Amino acid sequence: MPDIRIKRVYEPEAPTDGYRIFVDRLWPRGIRKENLHYDLWAKEAAPSAPLRRWYHQNPESRRTEFRKRYLAELAHSEAVRALADKIEDKPAVTLLIASKNATENHALVLRDYLEKRAQ
Repeated sequence: MPDIRIKRVYEPEAPTDGYRIFVDRLWPRGIRKENLHYDLWAKEAAPSAPLRRWYHQNPESRRTEFRKRYLAELAHSEAVRALADKIEDKPAVTLLIASKNATENHALVLRDYLEKRAQ
């Protein structure tokens, strides 16, 4: 099972990042594609557009329900199963996100899902 970390795309790349996966559906503002080093852009691992829009209407009160809905999306996603298989032999994986909120974001849910699936 890999050590899965989360990092903002605006933070500098580090040798300890390992396999870098960008996990947002939308490209981050202010970053040119050639300036972001990533090994995989896993758009399909991000929350669906309707779920993302719903959550951002009121994140404080919808956090718990968002987690449940996003976990349901992950559980039914062939692409996420393929992603989990792809990283199972990697020693280190970094999930890259554009979110400013380091304590509440979809990558935390995705990491929990991938770690639980690997056990």
